[in-house]
Amino acid sequence: MVTIPEYYEGKNVLITGATGFMGKVLLEKLMRSCPGVKAVYVLVRHKAGHAPLARIADMINCKLFDRLRDEQPDFAEKIVAVNSDLTLPELDLSKVDQETLADCINIVFHCAATIRFNEPLKDAMLLNVLATQKMVALAHKMKHLEVFLHVSTAYANCDRTLIEEVVYPPPVDYKKLIDSLEWMDEKLVSAMTPGLIGKRPNTYTYTKAIAEYLVQQECGNLNVAIIRPSIVGASWKEPFPGWIDNFNGPSGIFIAAGKGILRTMRASNNAVADLVPVDAVINTTLAAAWYSGSQRHTRPKSILVYNCTTGSINPFHWGEVGMKQYHVISTFKRNPLEQAFRRPNVNLTTNHLINQYWIAVSHKAPAFLYDLCLRMTGREPRMMKTITRLHRAMMVLEYFTSHSWVWKNDNVTMLMNQMGADDKRTFNFDVRQLNWAEYMENYCMGTKKYVLNEAESGLPAARKHLNKLRNIRYTFNTVLVVFIWRVFIARSQMARNIWYIVVSLCFKFLSYFRASSTMKY
Repeated sequence: MVTIPEYYEGKNVLITGATGFMGKVLLEKLMRSCPGVKAVYVLVRHKAGHAPLARIADMINCKLFDRLRDEQPDFAEKIVAVNSDLTLPELDLSKVDQETLADCINIVFHCAATIRFNEPLKDAMLLNVLATQKMVALAHKMKHLEVFLHVSTAYANCDRTLIEEVVYPPPVDYKKLIDSLEWMDEKLVSAMTPGLIGKRPNTYTYTKAIAEYLVQQECGNLNVAIIRPSIVGASWKEPFPGWIDNFNGPSGIFIAAGKGILRTMRASNNAVADLVPVDAVINTTLAAAWYSGSQRHTRPKSILVYNCTTGSINPFHWGEVGMKQYHVISTFKRNPLEQAFRRPNVNLTTNHLINQYWIAVSHKAPAFLYDLCLRMTGREPRMMKTITRLHRAMMVLEYFTSHSWVWKNDNVTMLMNQMGADDKRTFNFDVRQLNWAEYMENYCMGTKKYVLNEAESGLPAARKHLNKLRNIRYTFNTVLVVFIWRVFIARSQMARNIWYIVVSLCFKFLSYFRASSTMKY
Protein backbone atom coordinates (compact mmCIF):
# COMPACT_ATOMS: atom_id res chain seq x y z
CA MET A 1 0.00 0.00 0.00
CA VAL A 2 0.98 3.62 -0.45
CA THR A 3 2.13 5.47 2.64
CA ILE A 4 -0.23 7.89 4.36
CA PRO A 5 1.48 11.08 3.01
CA GLU A 6 1.52 9.51 -0.48
CA TYR A 7 -2.19 8.76 -0.30
CA TYR A 8 -3.09 12.36 0.57
CA GLU A 9 -0.82 13.77 -2.14
CA GLY A 10 -2.83 15.68 -4.74
CA LYS A 11 -6.09 15.18 -2.80
CA ASN A 12 -8.73 17.80 -2.04
CA VAL A 13 -10.00 17.43 1.52
CA LEU A 14 -13.16 18.85 3.12
CA ILE A 15 -13.32 19.41 6.90
CA THR A 16 -16.32 20.44 9.00
CA GLY A 17 -15.74 21.72 12.53
CA ALA A 18 -12.27 22.97 11.60
CA THR A 19 -12.49 25.84 14.10
CA GLY A 20 -13.15 23.41 16.97
CA PHE A 21 -10.52 21.78 19.17
CA MET A 22 -10.17 18.55 17.21
CA GLY A 23 -10.71 20.27 13.86
CA LYS A 24 -7.76 22.61 14.39
CA VAL A 25 -5.44 19.74 15.28
CA LEU A 26 -6.66 17.75 12.27
CA LEU A 27 -6.03 20.66 9.91
CA GLU A 28 -2.54 21.32 11.33
CA LYS A 29 -1.46 17.67 11.31
CA LEU A 30 -2.82 16.99 7.81
CA MET A 31 -0.99 19.95 6.31
CA ARG A 32 2.25 19.41 8.23
CA SER A 33 2.64 15.65 7.80
CA CYS A 34 1.02 15.40 4.36
CA PRO A 35 2.55 18.43 2.58
CA GLY A 36 1.48 17.08 -0.80
CA VAL A 37 -2.22 17.61 -0.09
CA LYS A 38 -3.63 19.79 -2.86
CA ALA A 39 -6.17 21.87 -0.91
CA VAL A 40 -8.16 21.76 2.31
CA TYR A 41 -11.70 23.16 2.15
CA VAL A 42 -13.19 24.13 5.51
CA LEU A 43 -16.88 24.87 6.08
CA VAL A 44 -17.13 27.92 8.34
CA ARG A 45 -20.07 30.14 9.24
CA HIS A 46 -20.24 33.82 10.03
CA LYS A 47 -19.87 34.35 13.77
CA ALA A 48 -20.02 37.52 15.87
CA GLY A 49 -19.60 39.69 12.78
CA HIS A 50 -16.53 37.79 11.56
CA ALA A 51 -16.53 36.39 8.03
CA PRO A 52 -15.29 32.79 7.45
CA LEU A 53 -12.03 33.95 5.87
CA ALA A 54 -11.28 36.23 8.82
CA ARG A 55 -12.06 33.45 11.31
CA ILE A 56 -9.67 31.05 9.56
CA ALA A 57 -6.95 33.73 9.34
CA ASP A 58 -7.33 34.39 13.06
CA MET A 59 -7.30 30.67 13.89
CA ILE A 60 -4.10 29.82 12.02
CA ASN A 61 -2.27 32.61 13.84
CA CYS A 62 -2.49 30.73 17.15
CA LYS A 63 0.47 28.88 18.67
CA LEU A 64 -0.81 25.50 17.45
CA PHE A 65 0.27 26.39 13.91
CA ASP A 66 3.75 27.72 14.83
CA ARG A 67 5.55 24.53 13.84
CA LEU A 68 3.65 24.27 10.56
CA ARG A 69 4.34 27.95 9.88
CA ASP A 70 8.09 27.36 10.34
CA GLU A 71 8.16 24.29 8.10
CA GLN A 72 5.72 25.55 5.42
CA PRO A 73 5.45 29.35 5.47
CA ASP A 74 2.90 29.36 2.61
CA PHE A 75 0.59 26.68 4.02
CA ALA A 76 -2.36 29.10 4.33
CA GLU A 77 -2.60 29.30 0.53
CA LYS A 78 -3.93 25.73 0.50
CA ILE A 79 -6.78 26.48 2.93
CA VAL A 80 -10.08 27.42 1.27
CA ALA A 81 -12.71 28.89 3.60
CA VAL A 82 -16.25 28.09 2.42
CA ASN A 83 -19.17 30.03 3.85
CA SER A 84 -21.60 27.49 5.32
CA ASP A 85 -24.01 26.93 8.19
CA LEU A 86 -24.71 23.27 8.92
CA THR A 87 -28.03 24.06 10.59
CA LEU A 88 -29.56 25.68 7.47
CA PRO A 89 -31.06 24.01 4.37
CA GLU A 90 -28.41 22.70 1.96
CA LEU A 91 -25.80 23.75 4.55
CA ASP A 92 -26.32 27.35 3.38
CA LEU A 93 -23.90 26.68 0.52
CA SER A 94 -24.12 28.77 -2.63
CA LYS A 95 -24.74 26.97 -5.93
CA VAL A 96 -21.19 27.75 -7.01
CA ASP A 97 -19.72 26.28 -3.80
CA GLN A 98 -21.91 23.18 -4.10
CA GLU A 99 -20.67 22.57 -7.63
CA THR A 100 -17.05 23.22 -6.65
CA LEU A 101 -17.19 20.74 -3.77
CA ALA A 102 -19.03 18.16 -5.89
CA ASP A 103 -16.39 18.38 -8.60
CA CYS A 104 -13.18 18.29 -6.58
CA ILE A 105 -13.50 16.77 -3.08
CA ASN A 106 -11.82 13.39 -2.52
CA ILE A 107 -12.02 13.01 1.28
CA VAL A 108 -14.52 14.33 3.84
CA PHE A 109 -13.84 14.64 7.58
CA HIS A 110 -17.12 15.44 9.34
CA CYS A 111 -16.02 16.67 12.79
CA ALA A 112 -18.67 19.34 13.48
CA ALA A 113 -21.00 18.73 16.44
CA THR A 114 -22.27 20.31 19.59
CA ILE A 115 -20.44 18.90 22.60
CA ARG A 116 -22.68 20.51 25.22
CA PHE A 117 -24.02 17.67 27.32
CA ASN A 118 -27.14 19.53 28.45
CA GLU A 119 -28.16 20.90 25.04
CA PRO A 120 -31.96 20.88 24.49
CA LEU A 121 -32.91 17.85 22.40
CA LYS A 122 -34.11 19.92 19.46
CA ASP A 123 -30.80 21.79 19.23
CA ALA A 124 -28.74 18.63 19.71
CA MET A 125 -30.70 16.88 16.94
CA LEU A 126 -30.24 19.88 14.64
CA LEU A 127 -26.46 20.03 15.10
CA ASN A 128 -25.56 16.36 15.56
CA VAL A 129 -28.12 14.51 13.45
CA LEU A 130 -29.66 16.77 10.81
CA ALA A 131 -26.31 18.39 9.98
CA THR A 132 -24.83 14.91 9.52
CA GLN A 133 -27.75 13.98 7.25
CA LYS A 134 -27.06 17.05 5.10
CA MET A 135 -23.35 16.21 4.93
CA VAL A 136 -24.13 12.66 3.77
CA ALA A 137 -26.46 14.09 1.12
CA LEU A 138 -23.71 16.46 -0.04
CA ALA A 139 -21.22 13.56 -0.11
CA HIS A 140 -23.50 11.64 -2.51
CA LYS A 141 -23.11 14.49 -5.01
CA MET A 142 -19.30 14.37 -4.92
CA LYS A 143 -18.03 12.77 -8.12
CA HIS A 144 -14.56 11.83 -6.90
CA LEU A 145 -15.19 11.04 -3.23
CA GLU A 146 -13.04 8.21 -1.90
CA VAL A 147 -13.93 8.19 1.79
CA PHE A 148 -16.40 9.87 4.16
CA LEU A 149 -15.12 9.87 7.74
CA HIS A 150 -17.58 10.64 10.53
CA VAL A 151 -16.32 11.59 14.00
CA SER A 152 -18.61 10.25 16.72
CA THR A 153 -17.93 9.53 20.40
CA ALA A 154 -17.06 6.40 22.36
CA TYR A 155 -19.93 7.30 24.71
CA ALA A 156 -22.61 7.15 22.00
CA ASN A 157 -23.57 3.75 23.38
CA CYS A 158 -22.82 4.36 27.04
CA ASP A 159 -26.04 2.53 27.97
CA ARG A 160 -23.96 -0.62 27.34
CA THR A 161 -21.01 -1.78 29.46
CA LEU A 162 -19.30 -3.63 26.59
CA ILE A 163 -19.04 -1.55 23.42
CA GLU A 164 -17.82 -3.23 20.26
CA GLU A 165 -16.73 -1.62 17.00
CA VAL A 166 -20.14 -1.86 15.37
CA VAL A 167 -23.03 0.54 14.78
CA TYR A 168 -25.86 -0.18 17.21
CA PRO A 169 -29.48 0.58 16.28
CA PRO A 170 -31.02 3.41 18.35
CA PRO A 171 -34.14 2.81 20.48
CA VAL A 172 -36.35 4.93 18.17
CA ASP A 173 -36.87 5.35 14.44
CA TYR A 174 -34.75 8.42 13.73
CA LYS A 175 -36.91 9.47 10.76
CA LYS A 176 -40.06 9.51 12.88
CA LEU A 177 -38.23 11.38 15.64
CA ILE A 178 -37.03 14.04 13.18
CA ASP A 179 -40.59 14.44 11.82
CA SER A 180 -42.07 14.66 15.31
CA LEU A 181 -39.62 17.27 16.55
CA GLU A 182 -40.60 19.59 13.69
CA TRP A 183 -44.08 20.24 15.09
CA MET A 184 -43.43 19.82 18.83
CA ASP A 185 -42.85 22.92 20.96
CA GLU A 186 -39.89 23.19 23.35
CA LYS A 187 -42.00 22.49 26.44
CA LEU A 188 -43.32 19.20 25.06
CA VAL A 189 -39.89 18.11 23.80
CA SER A 190 -38.35 18.90 27.19
CA ALA A 191 -41.01 16.78 28.93
CA MET A 192 -40.38 13.85 26.57
CA THR A 193 -36.57 14.00 26.64
CA PRO A 194 -35.94 11.81 29.75
CA GLY A 195 -38.11 9.04 28.30
CA LEU A 196 -36.44 9.26 24.90
CA ILE A 197 -32.82 9.19 26.04
CA GLY A 198 -33.53 6.32 28.48
CA LYS A 199 -30.39 5.09 30.24
CA ARG A 200 -28.15 7.57 28.47
CA PRO A 201 -27.18 10.53 30.66
CA ASN A 202 -27.73 13.38 28.19
CA THR A 203 -28.85 14.48 24.74
CA TYR A 204 -25.26 14.57 23.44
CA THR A 205 -24.65 10.81 23.70
CA TYR A 206 -28.21 10.10 22.50
CA THR A 207 -27.96 12.19 19.33
CA LYS A 208 -24.45 10.94 18.51
CA ALA A 209 -25.80 7.37 18.59
CA ILE A 210 -28.62 8.36 16.24
CA ALA A 211 -26.12 10.10 13.92
CA GLU A 212 -24.04 6.92 13.64
CA TYR A 213 -27.09 4.89 12.65
CA LEU A 214 -28.20 7.56 10.19
CA VAL A 215 -24.80 7.43 8.47
CA GLN A 216 -25.06 3.66 8.23
CA GLN A 217 -28.58 3.78 6.79
CA GLU A 218 -28.09 6.64 4.35
CA CYS A 219 -24.50 6.18 3.17
CA GLY A 220 -25.54 3.97 0.24
CA ASN A 221 -22.46 3.29 -1.87
CA LEU A 222 -20.26 5.76 0.03
CA ASN A 223 -17.03 4.46 1.55
CA VAL A 224 -17.53 5.30 5.24
CA ALA A 225 -15.47 5.06 8.43
CA ILE A 226 -16.46 6.14 11.95
CA ILE A 227 -14.06 7.30 14.66
CA ARG A 228 -15.21 7.09 18.28
CA PRO A 229 -12.85 8.97 20.64
CA SER A 230 -13.52 8.90 24.38
CA ILE A 231 -12.63 11.97 26.49
CA VAL A 232 -10.32 13.97 24.24
CA GLY A 233 -7.54 15.68 26.19
CA ALA A 234 -4.45 17.78 25.54
CA SER A 235 -1.86 16.78 22.97
CA TRP A 236 0.58 14.01 23.84
CA LYS A 237 3.45 14.85 21.47
CA GLU A 238 2.27 16.91 18.50
CA PRO A 239 2.70 19.57 17.51
CA PHE A 240 4.09 19.93 21.05
CA PRO A 241 3.12 18.34 24.40
CA GLY A 242 0.22 19.72 26.41
CA TRP A 243 -1.57 21.88 23.85
CA ILE A 244 -5.18 22.58 24.85
CA ASP A 245 -7.41 25.58 24.13
CA ASN A 246 -10.64 25.08 26.09
CA PHE A 247 -12.23 24.46 29.49
CA ASN A 248 -14.28 21.49 28.31
CA GLY A 249 -14.31 18.15 30.14
CA PRO A 250 -11.24 17.36 32.26
CA SER A 251 -9.52 20.67 31.46
CA GLY A 252 -12.09 22.59 33.50
CA ILE A 253 -11.79 20.09 36.36
CA PHE A 254 -8.01 20.36 36.40
CA ILE A 255 -8.06 24.17 36.38
CA ALA A 256 -10.68 24.30 39.16
CA ALA A 257 -8.57 21.87 41.20
CA GLY A 258 -5.39 23.84 40.52
CA LYS A 259 -7.07 27.06 41.62
CA GLY A 260 -8.17 25.38 44.86
CA ILE A 261 -11.84 25.97 44.01
CA LEU A 262 -12.67 22.30 43.46
CA ARG A 263 -12.07 20.41 46.72
CA THR A 264 -14.44 17.48 46.39
CA MET A 265 -16.05 15.59 43.54
CA ARG A 266 -18.32 12.62 43.28
CA ALA A 267 -16.33 9.96 41.51
CA SER A 268 -15.12 6.42 41.94
CA ASN A 269 -11.42 6.04 42.62
CA ASN A 270 -11.45 2.84 40.58
CA ALA A 271 -13.49 4.15 37.64
CA VAL A 272 -11.45 4.46 34.45
CA ALA A 273 -10.94 8.03 33.29
CA ASP A 274 -10.80 7.18 29.60
CA LEU A 275 -8.70 10.13 28.47
CA VAL A 276 -7.19 10.00 25.00
CA PRO A 277 -4.73 12.62 23.69
CA VAL A 278 -6.05 14.71 20.82
CA ASP A 279 -3.04 13.95 18.59
CA ALA A 280 -3.62 10.20 19.05
CA VAL A 281 -7.24 10.69 17.93
CA ILE A 282 -6.23 12.76 14.90
CA ASN A 283 -3.52 10.29 13.87
CA THR A 284 -6.10 7.50 14.07
CA THR A 285 -8.51 9.60 11.99
CA LEU A 286 -5.99 10.29 9.23
CA ALA A 287 -4.85 6.66 9.19
CA ALA A 288 -8.45 5.38 9.07
CA ALA A 289 -9.24 7.57 6.06
CA TRP A 290 -6.01 6.38 4.40
CA TYR A 291 -6.88 2.72 4.94
CA SER A 292 -10.50 2.99 3.79
CA GLY A 293 -9.57 5.17 0.82
CA SER A 294 -6.57 3.22 -0.41
CA GLN A 295 -8.33 -0.15 0.02
CA ARG A 296 -11.72 0.86 -1.38
CA HIS A 297 -11.37 -1.40 -4.45
CA THR A 298 -9.96 -4.47 -2.69
CA ARG A 299 -11.68 -4.53 0.71
CA PRO A 300 -15.23 -5.86 1.16
CA LYS A 301 -17.64 -2.94 1.53
CA SER A 302 -18.52 -2.30 5.16
CA ILE A 303 -18.41 0.58 7.62
CA LEU A 304 -15.30 0.37 9.75
CA VAL A 305 -15.76 1.69 13.29
CA TYR A 306 -12.73 2.57 15.43
CA ASN A 307 -13.05 2.84 19.22
CA CYS A 308 -10.29 5.33 19.94
CA THR A 309 -9.90 4.79 23.68
CA THR A 310 -7.25 4.04 26.32
CA GLY A 311 -9.13 2.29 29.13
CA SER A 312 -8.80 -1.24 27.78
CA ILE A 313 -5.16 -0.81 26.76
CA ASN A 314 -3.49 1.60 29.18
CA PRO A 315 -6.01 2.55 31.90
CA PHE A 316 -5.91 5.71 33.99
CA HIS A 317 -8.28 6.03 36.96
CA TRP A 318 -10.11 9.02 38.39
CA GLY A 319 -8.53 8.29 41.78
CA GLU A 320 -5.15 9.15 40.29
CA VAL A 321 -6.29 12.72 39.61
CA GLY A 322 -6.19 13.53 43.31
CA MET A 323 -3.19 11.45 44.33
CA LYS A 324 -0.60 13.59 46.05
CA GLN A 325 2.38 11.64 44.73
CA TYR A 326 1.92 12.62 41.10
CA HIS A 327 -0.45 13.84 38.41
CA VAL A 328 -2.78 16.83 38.80
CA ILE A 329 -2.50 17.97 42.42
CA SER A 330 1.27 17.54 42.72
CA THR A 331 1.83 19.32 39.40
CA PHE A 332 -0.15 22.36 40.49
CA LYS A 333 1.63 22.42 43.85
CA ARG A 334 5.01 22.50 42.10
CA ASN A 335 3.79 24.87 39.37
CA PRO A 336 0.86 26.75 40.94
CA LEU A 337 -1.71 28.74 39.01
CA GLU A 338 -1.70 32.48 39.58
CA GLN A 339 -4.05 33.94 42.20
CA ALA A 340 -5.18 30.55 43.50
CA PHE A 341 -8.19 30.66 45.83
CA ARG A 342 -6.88 27.87 48.07
CA ARG A 343 -4.09 25.28 48.00
CA PRO A 344 -4.87 22.43 45.56
CA ASN A 345 -6.43 19.40 47.20
CA VAL A 346 -9.25 17.15 45.92
CA ASN A 347 -11.14 14.40 47.72
CA LEU A 348 -13.13 11.84 45.76
CA THR A 349 -16.18 10.03 47.13
CA THR A 350 -18.96 7.89 45.71
CA ASN A 351 -21.33 8.72 48.59
CA HIS A 352 -23.84 11.45 47.76
CA LEU A 353 -24.34 12.62 51.37
CA ILE A 354 -20.61 12.80 52.10
CA ASN A 355 -20.10 14.72 48.87
CA GLN A 356 -22.85 17.19 49.82
CA TYR A 357 -21.25 17.64 53.25
CA TRP A 358 -17.86 18.48 51.74
CA ILE A 359 -19.49 20.79 49.20
CA ALA A 360 -21.03 22.74 52.08
CA VAL A 361 -17.82 22.79 54.16
CA SER A 362 -15.12 23.07 51.47
CA HIS A 363 -16.93 24.91 48.67
CA LYS A 364 -19.87 26.99 49.84
CA ALA A 365 -18.63 28.12 53.27
CA PRO A 366 -15.25 29.48 52.05
CA ALA A 367 -16.93 31.05 49.02
CA PHE A 368 -19.52 32.76 51.24
CA LEU A 369 -16.84 34.11 53.58
CA TYR A 370 -14.75 35.32 50.64
CA ASP A 371 -17.72 37.11 49.09
CA LEU A 372 -18.52 38.64 52.49
CA CYS A 373 -14.99 40.07 52.65
CA LEU A 374 -15.40 41.46 49.13
CA ARG A 375 -18.67 43.15 50.09
CA MET A 376 -17.10 44.63 53.22
CA THR A 377 -14.30 46.13 51.12
CA GLY A 378 -16.72 47.55 48.54
CA ARG A 379 -15.98 45.01 45.80
CA GLU A 380 -18.42 42.89 43.85
CA PRO A 381 -18.84 39.32 45.19
CA ARG A 382 -18.11 36.60 42.63
CA MET A 383 -17.03 33.35 44.29
CA MET A 384 -20.51 31.95 45.00
CA LYS A 385 -21.40 32.40 41.32
CA THR A 386 -18.23 30.55 40.36
CA ILE A 387 -19.03 27.71 42.77
CA THR A 388 -22.58 27.45 41.42
CA ARG A 389 -21.29 27.14 37.84
CA LEU A 390 -18.74 24.57 38.98
CA HIS A 391 -21.41 22.45 40.67
CA ARG A 392 -23.56 22.50 37.52
CA ALA A 393 -20.60 21.28 35.47
CA MET A 394 -19.74 18.58 38.00
CA MET A 395 -23.33 17.27 38.03
CA VAL A 396 -23.13 16.83 34.25
CA LEU A 397 -19.83 14.93 34.55
CA GLU A 398 -20.83 12.74 37.52
CA TYR A 399 -22.13 9.95 35.28
CA PHE A 400 -18.78 9.64 33.52
CA THR A 401 -16.65 9.89 36.68
CA SER A 402 -18.64 7.16 38.42
CA HIS A 403 -18.88 4.52 35.68
CA SER A 404 -16.48 2.44 33.60
CA TRP A 405 -16.87 0.84 30.19
CA VAL A 406 -15.06 -1.79 28.16
CA TRP A 407 -14.39 -0.86 24.55
CA LYS A 408 -13.18 -3.34 21.98
CA ASN A 409 -10.23 -2.03 19.92
CA ASP A 410 -9.75 -4.76 17.31
CA ASN A 411 -10.08 -2.40 14.33
CA VAL A 412 -7.63 0.07 15.86
CA THR A 413 -5.13 -2.76 16.32
CA MET A 414 -5.73 -3.93 12.74
CA LEU A 415 -5.18 -0.40 11.45
CA MET A 416 -1.90 -0.11 13.34
CA ASN A 417 -0.71 -3.41 11.90
CA GLN A 418 -1.47 -2.23 8.34
CA MET A 419 0.83 0.77 8.70
CA GLY A 420 4.49 0.84 7.70
CA ALA A 421 7.30 1.70 10.11
CA ASP A 422 7.58 5.32 8.93
CA ASP A 423 3.82 5.87 9.17
CA LYS A 424 3.76 4.39 12.67
CA ARG A 425 6.31 6.97 13.76
CA THR A 426 4.71 9.92 11.97
CA PHE A 427 1.10 9.03 12.79
CA ASN A 428 1.59 7.37 16.16
CA PHE A 429 -1.56 6.41 18.06
CA ASP A 430 -0.20 3.49 20.07
CA VAL A 431 -1.39 4.59 23.52
CA ARG A 432 0.42 1.66 25.14
CA GLN A 433 3.46 3.96 24.97
CA LEU A 434 1.65 6.71 26.89
CA ASN A 435 3.25 7.55 30.26
CA TRP A 436 0.37 8.94 32.31
CA ALA A 437 2.46 10.79 34.91
CA GLU A 438 4.37 12.66 32.21
CA TYR A 439 1.26 13.25 30.09
CA MET A 440 -0.79 14.60 33.00
CA GLU A 441 1.98 16.99 34.01
CA ASN A 442 2.15 18.30 30.44
CA TYR A 443 -1.64 18.52 30.35
CA CYS A 444 -1.78 20.58 33.55
CA MET A 445 1.01 22.86 32.36
CA GLY A 446 -0.85 23.19 29.05
CA THR A 447 -3.95 24.50 30.79
CA LYS A 448 -1.76 27.04 32.57
CA LYS A 449 0.07 28.19 29.42
CA TYR A 450 -2.53 27.96 26.66
CA VAL A 451 -5.93 28.22 28.36
CA LEU A 452 -5.16 30.67 31.18
CA ASN A 453 -2.26 32.32 29.29
CA GLU A 454 -0.02 32.35 32.36
CA ALA A 455 3.67 32.87 31.64
CA GLU A 456 6.43 30.92 33.41
CA SER A 457 7.84 34.22 34.65
CA GLY A 458 4.87 34.41 37.03
CA LEU A 459 5.75 31.14 38.81
CA PRO A 460 7.83 32.68 41.69
CA ALA A 461 4.95 34.99 42.63
CA ALA A 462 2.43 32.13 42.31
CA ARG A 463 4.55 29.92 44.60
CA LYS A 464 4.84 32.74 47.13
CA HIS A 465 1.06 33.18 47.05
CA LEU A 466 0.56 29.42 47.58
CA ASN A 467 2.90 29.48 50.61
CA LYS A 468 0.91 32.39 51.96
CA LEU A 469 -2.31 30.37 51.58
CA ARG A 470 -0.65 27.45 53.39
CA ASN A 471 0.33 29.67 56.32
CA ILE A 472 -3.16 31.14 56.48
CA ARG A 473 -4.63 27.64 56.52
CA TYR A 474 -2.33 26.42 59.30
CA THR A 475 -3.00 29.53 61.38
CA PHE A 476 -6.76 29.27 60.92
CA ASN A 477 -6.83 25.56 61.80
CA THR A 478 -4.67 26.10 64.91
CA VAL A 479 -6.84 28.98 66.16
CA LEU A 480 -10.01 26.97 65.46
CA VAL A 481 -8.76 23.88 67.34
CA VAL A 482 -7.58 25.93 70.32
CA PHE A 483 -10.86 27.87 70.42
CA ILE A 484 -13.03 24.76 70.30
CA TRP A 485 -10.86 22.98 72.84
CA ARG A 486 -10.86 25.91 75.25
CA VAL A 487 -14.64 26.18 75.03
CA PHE A 488 -14.87 22.44 75.69
CA ILE A 489 -12.42 22.65 78.64
CA ALA A 490 -14.36 25.49 80.26
CA ARG A 491 -17.46 23.25 80.45
CA SER A 492 -16.00 19.88 81.42
CA GLN A 493 -13.88 18.83 84.38
CA MET A 494 -12.86 15.64 82.55
CA ALA A 495 -11.66 17.68 79.56
CA ARG A 496 -9.61 19.88 81.91
CA ASN A 497 -8.00 16.81 83.45
CA ILE A 498 -7.14 15.41 80.01
CA TRP A 499 -5.74 18.80 78.99
CA TYR A 500 -3.46 18.97 82.04
CA ILE A 501 -2.28 15.37 81.50
CA VAL A 502 -1.44 16.09 77.84
CA VAL A 503 0.39 19.32 78.73
CA SER A 504 2.38 17.61 81.53
CA LEU A 505 3.33 14.71 79.22
CA CYS A 506 4.52 17.17 76.58
CA PHE A 507 6.53 19.04 79.23
CA LYS A 508 8.11 15.80 80.48
CA PHE A 509 8.93 14.72 76.91
CA LEU A 510 10.63 18.06 76.19
CA SER A 511 12.57 17.85 79.47
CA TYR A 512 13.71 14.30 78.64
CA PHE A 513 14.69 15.32 75.12
CA ARG A 514 16.70 18.28 76.45
CA ALA A 515 18.43 16.08 79.05
CA SER A 516 19.29 13.44 76.43
CA SER A 517 20.80 16.08 74.18
CA THR A 518 22.92 17.41 77.05
CA MET A 519 24.21 13.91 77.95
CA LYS A 520 25.45 13.34 74.36
CA TYR A 521 27.82 16.25 74.70
